[in-house]
Amino acid sequence: MIGSVTSILVTTWIAFRTPGAALYFLRHPLQVQEVHALLTGLLSANLLVLQVIFLARLPWLERAWGRTVLMRRHRRLGQWSFGLMVAHVLLFAVQRQLQDRARPGAALLRVFLLDPWMLIATIGTLVLVLVVVTSATRARRRIRYESWHLIHLWAYVGIALALPHQLVSRDFATGWTVPYWWGLYLAALGAVLWFRVGVPIVRSARHRLRVVDVRPESGGATTITMTGRCLDRLRVSAGQFFIWRFLGSSGRTRGHPYSLSAAPTADRLRITVGRTGDAGRRAAGLQIGVRVVVEGPYGSVVGDRRRHPRLLLLSAGIGITPFRSLLERLPLRPGEAVLIHRVHDSTTAVLLAEMTELARRRNVELIVLTGARRADGSWLPAGHVADDAPELQRLVPDVADRDVLICGPPEWTTAVRAATLAAGVARRDVQIEEFGW
Repeated sequence: MIGSVTSILVTTWIAFRTPGAALYFLRHPLQVQEVHALLTGLLSANLLVLQVIFLARLPWLERAWGRTVLMRRHRRLGQWSFGLMVAHVLLFAVQRQLQDRARPGAALLRVFLLDPWMLIATIGTLVLVLVVVTSATRARRRIRYESWHLIHLWAYVGIALALPHQLVSRDFATGWTVPYWWGLYLAALGAVLWFRVGVPIVRSARHRLRVVDVRPESGGATTITMTGRCLDRLRVSAGQFFIWRFLGSSGRTRGHPYSLSAAPTADRLRITVGRTGDAGRRAAGLQIGVRVVVEGPYGSVVGDRRRHPRLLLLSAGIGITPFRSLLERLPLRPGEAVLIHRVHDSTTAVLLAEMTELARRRNVELIVLTGARRADGSWLPAGHVADDAPELQRLVPDVADRDVLICGPPEWTTAVRAATLAAGVARRDVQIEEFGW
């Protein structure tokens, strides 16, 4: 919010710069002017940089908001930034055609291809359009994660190609506009290079993680155990996740987010990977001794923000993994915690046997809801005909007086969150970790 407001204020000031320009804009707001195109482009650029910063893995942002919230804000900023970028392009096209009514084609040729740095800016814009189109929900469902991830990385290329036409423009060659824009872009670049490249390389070299065990689980999942040096210095908590790259396997250049499925120790980390996608199939074929590079730890579902003595955990499918590790370490009194786990089939549910034993040992009430998805988007399985919130209140009568942690697929977590709020849980008492991309 603060960053968006700052972007709007700074961009507006840079775009108008003189009282006369601002006054003319106010007198003729519907007349297409160069300042309209300039303003929309500047706003788009500011929001684009904020998008990059939100996913730069800044530790304080990850701890304060959590990855799920950051991803949602990243997407929302992306929608605004893309809309403003399209407006920027269209307004400049209209403005140049109005300047040269006799040769509109030549005007468009100049603004998109012939003006200084405009050819590569046009290419960069097309790259960003490709990234946005493939990031739409329907498009993401049709392509593999690995393909989408590779396409998404091209956003950095698009930004780099679009950048020069702005920095060499006469509008940004005087005053404090030069240090502002250079500082903004260099700060974002520095954050990405350090926290997404430098820190993972340094940490991985220091801790020397290697795979020591690969074990098949029910439901086609795979549990991978790794050892390393001084892993307590990673400052990872049960319930958190890393971005993992297994160097001795295909697809090693693409990281995948997996939560710890057992409490971390000073020399051992464990994850459990679902069977879906190419990554799940590769996990089952990992060789012992493979080196591992990690980014993280990330995740806010660690149970340290509790406002109530009692706790409700809700998970679906592979979303059980962070709760498996969390319940090992979380300080709990008998009867304090309830875990509701949604599965398709109890005979193939991932880690269900471990969770049943752990729940018995920690005096946690475990409720397993079995069945296929309901057609109405409910968080409940087929066979449960009750409405979402009343059924939640029946299962956990004091739900409104509990902290609630939710892990699962995006559509399911959205439905669960709506049910918890309808059941009287305060928004600040609900934490979500989505297992999706």
